[in-house]
Amino acid sequence: MKKIFEVGNLKSNGHYALATVHQNTVYISGQFAVNPETCEKEFGPIEEETLQALKNVEMIVEEAGSTKEQILRLTVYIPDVKLWDKVDAVYKVFFGEHKPARTVVPTKELHFGFKVEIDAIAYI
Repeated sequence: MKKIFEVGNLKSNGHYALATVHQNTVYISGQFAVNPETCEKEFGPIEEETLQALKNVEMIVEEAGSTKEQILRLTVYIPDVKLWDKVDAVYKVFFGEHKPARTVVPTKELHFGFKVEIDAIAYI
């Protein structure tokens, strides 16, 4: 088993790994809209936060030796189900023809006040 704690300037800030690789499967911890160059939280419209969180997932997947086209499943957490259509629009553009399994979970609120958090599973 391999653990990834840092990708570029993205780092785990608690008692967890950004990703764990086990038997050619990559498990990515929930990602927010954090700028991977500055590590600053980037709050903004849900579309911008979604795109940045997806890009962070992609960076971590690539560090593990995979690609976004090898993502099998994602869980997307949002604070309000009314945001689903906006998240889905960004998701469609980001993934194009690739359609990983997905669950969207409306929650009351997310950590730090973010509007979206995304975790994923990919294969290598």
